[in-house]
Amino acid sequence: MQTQPPQAQAAYDLLVVGGGINGCGIARDAAGRGLRVLLVEQDDLAQHTSSASTKLIHGGLRYLEYYEFSLVRKALQEREVLLRMAPHISHPLQFVMPHAPHQRPAWMIRCGLFLYDHLARRAWLPGSSMVRLAQHEAGAPLQPQFSRAFTYADGWVDDARLVVLNALDAQERGATILTRTRCLAAQAQNGAWQVQLEDDKGQRSVTARALVNAAGPWAARFANQCSTRRHNLRLVQGSHIIVPRLFSHPHAYLFQNDDGRIMFALPFQEDFTLIGTTDCDYHGDPAQVAISAQEIDYLCAQANRYFQRHITPADVRWSYAGVRPLLDEDSDAAAVSRDYKLELQADAGAPLLHVWGGKLTTYRKLAQDAMEMLLPSLAALPAAARRAWSHSAPLPGGDLQQSGELVTDVQAFAAYCAKLAAQYPFLPQALLQRLARAYGARTPQILGQARSLAELGEEICPGLYAAEVRYLQQVEWARSAEDILWRRSKLGLRASAQQVENLRQRLQPAP
Repeated sequence: MQTQPPQAQAAYDLLVVGGGINGCGIARDAAGRGLRVLLVEQDDLAQHTSSASTKLIHGGLRYLEYYEFSLVRKALQEREVLLRMAPHISHPLQFVMPHAPHQRPAWMIRCGLFLYDHLARRAWLPGSSMVRLAQHEAGAPLQPQFSRAFTYADGWVDDARLVVLNALDAQERGATILTRTRCLAAQAQNGAWQVQLEDDKGQRSVTARALVNAAGPWAARFANQCSTRRHNLRLVQGSHIIVPRLFSHPHAYLFQNDDGRIMFALPFQEDFTLIGTTDCDYHGDPAQVAISAQEIDYLCAQANRYFQRHITPADVRWSYAGVRPLLDEDSDAAAVSRDYKLELQADAGAPLLHVWGGKLTTYRKLAQDAMEMLLPSLAALPAAARRAWSHSAPLPGGDLQQSGELVTDVQAFAAYCAKLAAQYPFLPQALLQRLARAYGARTPQILGQARSLAELGEEICPGLYAAEVRYLQQVEWARSAEDILWRRSKLGLRASAQQVENLRQRLQPAP
């Protein structure tokens, strides 16, 4: 159940502004250390940047070209940590990079992949290799001029669910999570922060010993409201398209474009292919970002350089765009660092931590670094608060290991699906897989004692039953059809306009 709103003048150790991956990760880390935590998000969790990624847990192979060795190493170290923390919403993914001789030379790619293999320890993910596409299943969908490719391993993750599960874990460790709640103003008084909040019920005031600005694309704006210092962020738009499936094998592709950029093509939701991303500067309201016709044309054209089956804008079933808040640099948008910077502002009268930049893969390390930076400013905390803990704790639903066996995340997930099928034999395989992927070991909280599909209630959209909708409302902060169909799941790809409207009507509060 969602926690109740705090009482007026409630005192917290930490107030986090922003319900994206960094804010929720910091709230989780802090709550796990025993701090009294409040997180506020003006919209839904992961409604903006954090649900608009390419959905990869990766070191960032292309960042090696910009000599971002520290960032790549940090991300590679986190890669398998995250795969172990959440084996339900993530899984290893093999990438195939077709080689075009007129682009990056083979020796350069080999050197980059050697570094990628060895910058951090790998426990389970395989190393890179070179393959002949005529003998590899990934070669069949490609145009015949591509004869060889390089392969390497990274990970895939459901980005929006990663955010929600961090928020849920934070709440279960004692944090208060408030969505659809705006932070109107924050002022340091007597060594603490007086913060004015507003939701659909009105305004109220709370106090916190320290404040974290994890507002993503709005971080500079919020920082400028809280202090006299001026802050700037570089906003870079990244867009993706979803088209009917272009290949049936489980591998993903990394393509080199003639403009020097790279593009991914990933298996998506069984029947689709995800293609992205773009990099262009953005100067508007982050809440209004949307893919442009030029970006759609660009992604289609680049995909058509590689795949035998050509696509057009008419093939796009869904698209999404997000604004990445990056450190302000005078360089090409694609080359701007994806690393993060934490700035502790001690002259504000009370601790104020700004989170600048960052990427999905390194969110947990960012959160841990943020807490280690903040803790010296927060006196009289228990000794447990000083200990890092999040690297070994699974996210909700991720505890799939059986009796402490050392198995890979893939083996653990397969074993759990078999157990779930035996417990609920009436579930269609596709539904069972989707629920297990989304909720992991917590799937029985949705299914309960049901012995038939009918006992799950009305099927509101294909594969979405009333029991799951109730769970998402009561446990995961879902309020709208968009929350459920595009962030908690991707079932919007299969829902008709009438089914979406039926769900909207069902979610309307009683008069």
